[in-house]
Amino acid sequence: MTQARWPSAILFDLDGTLVDSVPDIHAALNETLESYGEPPFTIEAVARMVGRGVPTLIERAYEALDKPLDAATRDRIVDRFLAIYGPRATELTTLNPGATGAVLGLAERSHRLGVVTNKPEAATQKILDHFGLAEAMAIVIGGDAGVPRKPAPDLILLACKKLGIEPSEGLFVGDSQYDVEAARAAGMSVVVLEGGYSARPAGELGADRVVKRLDEIEALLAGLAPGH
Repeated sequence: MTQARWPSAILFDLDGTLVDSVPDIHAALNETLESYGEPPFTIEAVARMVGRGVPTLIERAYEALDKPLDAATRDRIVDRFLAIYGPRATELTTLNPGATGAVLGLAERSHRLGVVTNKPEAATQKILDHFGLAEAMAIVIGGDAGVPRKPAPDLILLACKKLGIEPSEGLFVGDSQYDVEAARAAGMSVVVLEGGYSARPAGELGADRVVKRLDEIEALLAGLAPGH
């Protein structure tokens, strides 16, 4: 493979990267908690809870409430949250700056694109459809794909297997330490978007590059190619 063809695929995280989904997650979480007699959280608090999938979101919420939570109860609350979140997943969610331009521009230039996220696949597909990005994606891997979620590398490795590429041939674009850890563990180059859901500054996450907008990515590709 020549440098000119790198990357063979560009894989995007969803929440905090392509979209700002916290407003809908926040509303659905508070409705879920209310149904169990629990108080609501601020949107800022919920933003700090997202990033590792719905089970972890629920665990973090109950930890913040200082309430015990066994696995069976957590799973029941997860199901309740998903039932509430699914129908409203696009009510308050917005695209991040440059997302449409980045995705459609890269697709027009024959880059294979995909989404690899800890969010369940059905909600992911609904969001991509809503914003007109679904047709540009060669693959969508959700957190319910049956392998460990990020920061484990398994979701990325599964995407690579389905695309028929080696991880070193791809680029991952995310916003958090979980994305960087997963990409590094998979052996894939990684770019981080500023202003996502990371608890740490983007520049401290150890990515190959940091961007302020997603439509900056194409200009970086030549400099990110292995051996450059």
